[in-house]
Amino acid sequence: MLTQRLILTGDEATDKPLIQQAAAIIRAGGLVAFPTETVYGLGADALNSEAVRRIFLAKGRPAWDPLIVHVDTPEAIRRYTRDHSVLTERLIQTFMPGALTLVLPKREMISEVVTAGRDTVAIRIPQHPVARALIRYSGTPIAAPSANQFGRPSPTTADHVLHDLGNAIEAVLDAGPTPLGVESTILDMTTFPPTLLRPGGVPKEAIEAVIGEVRVVGSVASEGEPLPAPGLSARHYAPKAKVLLCVPEPEVFYGTLKDALSQYAIVGGLRPEGWRVPDDPRLRIFEWGAWGDWETLAQRLFAGLRTLEAEQAHAIVCPMPPDEGLARALRDRLQRAAHEEPTRH
Repeated sequence: MLTQRLILTGDEATDKPLIQQAAAIIRAGGLVAFPTETVYGLGADALNSEAVRRIFLAKGRPAWDPLIVHVDTPEAIRRYTRDHSVLTERLIQTFMPGALTLVLPKREMISEVVTAGRDTVAIRIPQHPVARALIRYSGTPIAAPSANQFGRPSPTTADHVLHDLGNAIEAVLDAGPTPLGVESTILDMTTFPPTLLRPGGVPKEAIEAVIGEVRVVGSVASEGEPLPAPGLSARHYAPKAKVLLCVPEPEVFYGTLKDALSQYAIVGGLRPEGWRVPDDPRLRIFEWGAWGDWETLAQRLFAGLRTLEAEQAHAIVCPMPPDEGLARALRDRLQRAAHEEPTRH
């Protein structure tokens, strides 16, 4: 199968027939990668179990890792979920459309293939106009994880999608780089207080300003057990290179790069603006952005990991962002990317 690259221009009249073409593929049970404000998603009709199974096959994704359902209106959230609280309605009114996903009890029309057999579903309204147009023209909710091979850094451009999934899916809607660059925040509304399962584009502090206390999840499930939401595997978002995290201080970053160069043939670094690095021809540097400018660092995180991997780095050194605001999402992605699976004997 040759994946069609449908290049969008931002002009509604020119783009509409291409998005409608992609929507026809969704309705026919096919797979379409599309941009959201967070990362590129790999979409299928959420009400078509066979189409959803194709997502898992294309990504090499285990069946115990559920998908997020994307809809285009608050009414659609109510149509496919139940047991809404006042807090849920407040969150929908405040943050949707946007980078917030809510875990809610599902209605029966949502396939258990989508939810890994659980009776809850993760659901959100994306902010990106292309994503919302695709949902609208498809006339169905769209199940969509990130459009990459399972466990790899998420795709923030159509090129990333084609690198991982080229010829395994019908089409990709190419609207350029995604603006946010890290996935949505996932909040479990079936607990009280609500539980933050995955930090993301909407900071915990912003959510608490609207609904009060939010608790942070501890351990979610053992490997192989159905997860309550996607993106919770211990090792995830990982390049082929080993990710080495360090204290976010320029001299520590410099020293960690030096140490890595003594152990690895080629070393990459996600360098904050102005931080010095060793003079070594085996060093590959990705200019990440100003430290503390979390919006820029989030947008460039996965592109940086993919770029350094493509430059054959065996290890990638990165300073660790703080546990606050949008930086919490970067910290989470880097910790999972750096996680080592236990050795199996």
